[in-house]
Amino acid sequence: MANAKQRRAQQRGSAPSSEKAFVVDSFQNLAARVGLGTGNQAASGKYNFDYTSRNRLLLEAAYRSSWICGMAVDCVAEDMTRAGITIHSDAEPDDIETLESAMVDLRIWDELCDTIKWARLYGGAIAVMLIDGQDLATPLLTERVSKDQFKGLLVLDRWMVQPTLENLVTDYGPDLGCPKFYDVTADGKALVGKRIHYSRVIRIDGVTLPYWQRIAENLWGQSELERLWDRLMAFDSTTQGAAQLVYKAHLRTLSIENLRELIAMGGKPFDALIQQIDMIRRYQSNEGMTLLDAKDKFEAHSYTFSGLDNVLSKFSEQISGALQIPLVRLFGQSPAGFSTGDSDIRNYYDKINAQQDRKLRPGLARLLQVLHLSVLGKPMGEGCTFEFRPLWQMSDVEKSTVATNITAAITAAEGSGVVDRSTALKELRHSAQVTGIWGHITDEQIEEAENEPPPNPSELENPNAEPAADPDDRQEPAQEGKDPSAKGAPRGKAIRDSAAPGRLTRWLHRLRVRS
Repeated sequence: MANAKQRRAQQRGSAPSSEKAFVVDSFQNLAARVGLGTGNQAASGKYNFDYTSRNRLLLEAAYRSSWICGMAVDCVAEDMTRAGITIHSDAEPDDIETLESAMVDLRIWDELCDTIKWARLYGGAIAVMLIDGQDLATPLLTERVSKDQFKGLLVLDRWMVQPTLENLVTDYGPDLGCPKFYDVTADGKALVGKRIHYSRVIRIDGVTLPYWQRIAENLWGQSELERLWDRLMAFDSTTQGAAQLVYKAHLRTLSIENLRELIAMGGKPFDALIQQIDMIRRYQSNEGMTLLDAKDKFEAHSYTFSGLDNVLSKFSEQISGALQIPLVRLFGQSPAGFSTGDSDIRNYYDKINAQQDRKLRPGLARLLQVLHLSVLGKPMGEGCTFEFRPLWQMSDVEKSTVATNITAAITAAEGSGVVDRSTALKELRHSAQVTGIWGHITDEQIEEAENEPPPNPSELENPNAEPAADPDDRQEPAQEGKDPSAKGAPRGKAIRDSAAPGRLTRWLHRLRVRS
């Protein structure tokens, strides 16, 4: 055995050793005590479990009394729900407006915002879909929802429900391993004692934990405040310490001869001393005068607190980094230096959009199916989708520029024959969510464009050629000496003369004339 070890050691190019070496993957200097494991103070540092998420009263006290904790919980929840969604469907525009109006009337976005808030504060929360006449303990079958049966959402945080840890979802899918039922506790604000099936809730967790830590938290997540608790303590301690130092920014001292003897003696001499000090404090002003014994000495000491603003700024940056919320949004600070803050806000909005897709989209898709059946009385079409509206809003000038570029690109593609007129109209209407124009192109107009005969090959070869006469273009004989574009001139020809090449461009001008 020893010979085998020696041979392996020789093959590796090292001599055999009878002692076990302690290998660490870090820099160490034992003589200087630099690095981990060298007997210095840093070697004693470690991380412990805090379990702040389990202390409900402490979290509620922090949320109620600390504005930073309130902003940490509320900012993301409000930004995830304040812009709403844009529904893309083959349904009539009036039906989509009815759906959006119903979401406002039923306070869907307010309830979803509260669900995200309490999930961030406590580590988890659910929003129960209230469907009149259905048993909450049964699986949700969306096709059985009838008109006006959906009544809204009920928000219950993790302390109001008890998940069934012994009965988990076994069906393959995204909910595999999650609790199958949620039992409402006696402290719940509604549905006390009811059992709720997981398909009827929109569940949102706080910070996602590893498996064994989820087991320790009853399959919930972790509060957003737990990770930055020490940074919160540091920030608040520094803030309160700086506020306390203001009281000591100007100190006045009075040196009195034989003060110790006067205090020990007490009686009238000591009372006289107190009266003298009180008189000095009462009458001392910018015009007053302080009278002292010749041997007494009065001094005033003042000092500044340089560097405290930098310390507070660094602590606030740590909190902002821990929450992934920019300073301009969390603390309301104006950007400093050459930065306008736009890049920070854009990155933050991108993060919000990622959280919307991850945490809100699955439950919201199921909710829209229920809402569609309850409000409109018919199932949602297969091609119906939705997108979260962007939080970054363009200015009117930016919208005008984008609208001009998109319209020019679509009309150029249609004019060159790359796409037909119906496709171009669909693209124009689809761009309305960005540009704000062309949103009133109707399905009838698109269908009319689909049914029109194909263009003449000669017209494609020569876009500036005279097209076929339009029966709606009421042409009048042009009077001699008058501009064809003036009143009384052929209206169709005036439009064609002023329009860019392309049948869609002429059609849009013709549509404007008809209206």
